[in-house]
Amino acid sequence: MSSKAASSEMHLNHALSHADVDADPKTHEIIERHSKYTLTTYGRPPVVFTHGKGSYLYDIGHREYLDFTAGIAVNALGHSDPEVSRVLFDQSKQVVHLSNLYYNVPAGELAEQLIESTRNSGFFPASKVFFSNSGTEANEGALKFARKVAKVTADSEEAGLKKHGVVSFKNGFHGRSMGALSATPNPKYQKPFLPLVPGFVHAPFNDVDAVDSYVNEDTCAVIVEPIQGEGGINVASEAFLKKLRSRCDEVGAVLIYDEIQCGLGRTGKLWAHQHFSEDCVPDILTMAKPLANGIPIGAIMINDRVAEKIVIGDHGTTFGGNPLACAVASSVFRRINTPEFLNTVEQNGAHFRQQLESIESPLISGVRSKGMILGLQFTVDPAPLVALARERGLLIITAANNTVRLVPALNISKAEIDRGVEILKEAVVAFEDRTMSVNV
Repeated sequence: MSSKAASSEMHLNHALSHADVDADPKTHEIIERHSKYTLTTYGRPPVVFTHGKGSYLYDIGHREYLDFTAGIAVNALGHSDPEVSRVLFDQSKQVVHLSNLYYNVPAGELAEQLIESTRNSGFFPASKVFFSNSGTEANEGALKFARKVAKVTADSEEAGLKKHGVVSFKNGFHGRSMGALSATPNPKYQKPFLPLVPGFVHAPFNDVDAVDSYVNEDTCAVIVEPIQGEGGINVASEAFLKKLRSRCDEVGAVLIYDEIQCGLGRTGKLWAHQHFSEDCVPDILTMAKPLANGIPIGAIMINDRVAEKIVIGDHGTTFGGNPLACAVASSVFRRINTPEFLNTVEQNGAHFRQQLESIESPLISGVRSKGMILGLQFTVDPAPLVALARERGLLIITAANNTVRLVPALNISKAEIDRGVEILKEAVVAFEDRTMSVNV
């Protein structure tokens, strides 16, 4: 029997083990009731998850799903991690919230961990941290800081007002609030909310020759993902990041690395930009997603050049840096930031890529990856594949440019990777059959 025939037979035998029509009847009752009261801004499948463990999630009917999404690259240590639960419980018995009117121990300890670890593991001379509640808020704060730096360092008030331009890059994603959205050049996200914040321009990603024409004397900031996540898992070249760094120095602009999705161990290094040389360091680095394994937190890490320009009253937050989130983040960060953990991420990421490259289909055109952030490129829109995989017990998500994005828990095992890829192969066969039949 040919491999294609064998795959087709396996697909038929295993088809729809988690079919939507076979969901527990309570599923539709819950969805219908909740839909009366919650604003619909996401197209959700008819599944209600109740609990998870490690790399697995379970729906209301106790069906098991292997999770290759990790809450969109958030659950770095998987679901229901025992230590995360313990820290949450212990800290909640002490104090949950104080506001930033007062100091608290967990926030100070987390800031020290982030700064010292970053200094010791790479070339970025990190100096201070500001805590927020999300990645979008971190990017908003970073853009504010950059505009403050431009005003303070300008030769005159008029020059400071003129130097407000921000350069971001096509296929980038930085958030959905107005400033972050202005830096996210996707018509699908931007068009309903025009006009956006003025001063933003969108340059081609990885185009070294175009940098000089976009980054000029009126530019106060350049914001870039060293690896674009939602844009399709596009890895920046070292030449491109070097050029951004040197051009920002030439015109006095602040270089912001958005490592919200690609940072904090996802590439096998603490920060994604650490795969490059010392000529590629940022002035500001934003983080969020995996920092507290699902407890909302974000952070802006800055160098001295930026820190000395930010004074009391320039920025603020009510919930950012609360003891509960910071205590959990401190524990999660300590576990991620070890040579053993990061080496395992790198090794398992390489194994994952090899497994993806073994999938044979005329609809697949390639694989892009760095550690545990992987993109499977298709020649057609792979959106239907998400449901085909889910109804076989595998959770995946898409990204731009016909890409399936795979961002599982960082501590996923090779056996779980192998099992998930086998299910994905079955789903690809079904997707191929459906696509070919439509095109005939």
